[in-house]
Amino acid sequence: MSNPKISIVMATRNRAHLINQAIESVMGQNFKNWELIIADGGSEDSTPKVVSEWQKKESRIVYERHEGNDGISKNYNRAFLVARGEYIAMIDDDDPWLDREKLDKQIKFLDGNPEYAGCGGGVVVVNPAGKELYRYLKPETDGEIRKHMLLSNPMANSTTMFRKSAAEKVGWYDESLWYSGDRDFWLKMGLIGKLYNFPEYFSYYTLGAHNTSIADIRPHLKTSFEVMRRYRNKYPRYYPALFLNCAQYAYSFLPKSVRKIVHQSLARLKRMVVK
Repeated sequence: MSNPKISIVMATRNRAHLINQAIESVMGQNFKNWELIIADGGSEDSTPKVVSEWQKKESRIVYERHEGNDGISKNYNRAFLVARGEYIAMIDDDDPWLDREKLDKQIKFLDGNPEYAGCGGGVVVVNPAGKELYRYLKPETDGEIRKHMLLSNPMANSTTMFRKSAAEKVGWYDESLWYSGDRDFWLKMGLIGKLYNFPEYFSYYTLGAHNTSIADIRPHLKTSFEVMRRYRNKYPRYYPALFLNCAQYAYSFLPKSVRKIVHQSLARLKRMVVK
C-alpha cells in the first residue's frame, strides 16, 4: 500500500473517556489520504479497548503502545518514527478538530510554500462540558510569530502540521523535557524554516483540571524557563518573556482553590496580550 500523504499523531494516556471525539474529528476530515498513529504512554484505563474497537472499523488507525509512562516527548517520538507521511499533523486526545477542511487547507499551503516548515491555526477554548469560553488566533505571519516566540508557545499543538523532513532535521522532540516539548520543538523548527498560522479556527482546546499546565503548573513553568533560556539569543523579547514567566511562577504559589477561580480569566487575559 502506498504511503499516506499525512501521518496524524495523537499521544494519549488514561484518556479513554476523551479520545473518541478526537478520533471522530479526524474521521470527519474531507481529506482522506491519512494514517492516524495513536501513541499510548502506558494507559491503565480502557484506552487499549477503545482503540481496538476503532481499529476494527478503520484500517488507517495505528496503535503504538508503551507499557511505562516516560513522558510525552518520548511518546510522540515513538509515533514519529513509524510515521510514513510527507506531512505530520498533530491532534491532542482532548482537543478535537472543528474545521472539516483543516487538512486540505494546510496541505495546499505547504505544497505551495516550500520555505515553510509548518503551519497552525486558531483555537476555540471550551470547558469539559463542551461549552465555549472564548477563542483566540495565534500570530499569523512568520515575522509576527517570531516576535512572540519566547512569550508563549507560538503554535497551538492540536492545530499544527509540519514537514516530516524538517522535523527529522531538528531531531524531533527533546526527550529530556517532561513538559513544554512542543514549545521547544517549534522554537527549533523556526530556526530552519518559516512558520504560519491561519487566521481561522482549527481545533478546540479543553480547559480543565486534566491539563498538565494547570495540574502541574510549577514544574511546567520551570521547564518553560529552561526552554526560554535555550533560545534567548535566537529570538527577541527575552526579558519581557522572563518577567511573564516569573509572574506566572509567583501565581503558582496561590492556594489551588484561588487559582481554580481565577485561572480561566487570567488565561483569557494572557491570550489577549501575548497570544
